[in-house]
Amino acid sequence: MRQPPFVAFIGCLALAFVSGCRATPPGKLESQSVQWVKHHLMIGGKKDRNPLTATKENIHAGRQVFGYYCVVCHGRDGQNTGVPFADKMSPPVPSLASPEVQTYTDGQLKWIIENGIFPSGMPASKGTLSDEEMWQAVLYVRHLPPAGSLGEPRAYSGDEYEEGGTVGK
Repeated sequence: MRQPPFVAFIGCLALAFVSGCRATPPGKLESQSVQWVKHHLMIGGKKDRNPLTATKENIHAGRQVFGYYCVVCHGRDGQNTGVPFADKMSPPVPSLASPEVQTYTDGQLKWIIENGIFPSGMPASKGTLSDEEMWQAVLYVRHLPPAGSLGEPRAYSGDEYEEGGTVGK
């Protein structure tokens, strides 16, 4: 049975429309505006404090959690190493060592892990990870290994954890 010309035309038009859709990286103004809104309006938990200290054991446990939940999108180093689609997403997958991420409080990072960020690709882990695992992942994000590394996280300073971690220091 032959399809009417109108159906074929609509099909070609739809194919042309879909193939012309491309995600473009956000501009500087758009990025800054979104960062401000996320830091001040969207992301909760700003005053929540991590109940875990940055011991070698807790950071290692955070690395384990990161390895089975976060590594697919953020890479083992948290800086998108080995993630071919990270810069092709809209918005792009951020490097967790970037100032945009590291300036979140621990409570905000835990909130992001727990609730995700809509409409980005960041999924919510509520019901998948325990509170302790989320806080451990926050500790790992504060002590990421050097970019391109698959090794151990940077050393923690002393026995106590300080807000802001050691990333980039």
